[in-house]
Amino acid sequence: MAVKFQYNKTSLQNLDKQLKVRQRTLPTLKNKESALRSEVKRAKDMVSELDNKFMEEMGRYNGMVRLWGEFDQSLLRVDNVVLSVKKIAGVMTPVLDEVEFGVEPFHAFSRPLWFADGIAILRSLAEIAINREVYARKMELLDHSRKKTTQKVNLYEKVQIPGFEDAIRKIKRFLEDEDNLSKSAQKIVKTRQEKEREVEQ
Repeated sequence: MAVKFQYNKTSLQNLDKQLKVRQRTLPTLKNKESALRSEVKRAKDMVSELDNKFMEEMGRYNGMVRLWGEFDQSLLRVDNVVLSVKKIAGVMTPVLDEVEFGVEPFHAFSRPLWFADGIAILRSLAEIAINREVYARKMELLDHSRKKTTQKVNLYEKVQIPGFEDAIRKIKRFLEDEDNLSKSAQKIVKTRQEKEREVEQ
């Protein structure tokens, strides 16, 4: 990105202001990027942990696989998933507060004894799966924001700040050269005037 500027003091002041803003903002952006990177890693680790937990719970489920054919699917349902929002490094992320289940009443005498365990297993599987999805979404949001922040850091660090510094250097050199030329011209005029006076005398 080429910085547009004019060779005058006003342009120099504007560029200097913009450069200072970027130099002040850069450390904050770097800190945000670092915080987001660690939060993305934490969310990713949590997703892996929940995957492992889910596989463990599926082991319990598979242990009773022959019995699931007679299980009444209508006994358990997810009524509501309660989410809240937490701000992490300026990014709004979802947090799972609660999963509300609806359990249909059933008579323990008319149903097999293991139905209560079956409901507990399904409930646990559902909670783990929902929690995993929330963490996966959190990871996506944080990673998206991290990528944008990284782009901004790179833009400031590798393009804009060097561009502004280069433009400021060029303007200063031009103004110095102009000032030197002006002083040289004044000296030449003064010397010529002194010679003319000497000739007149």
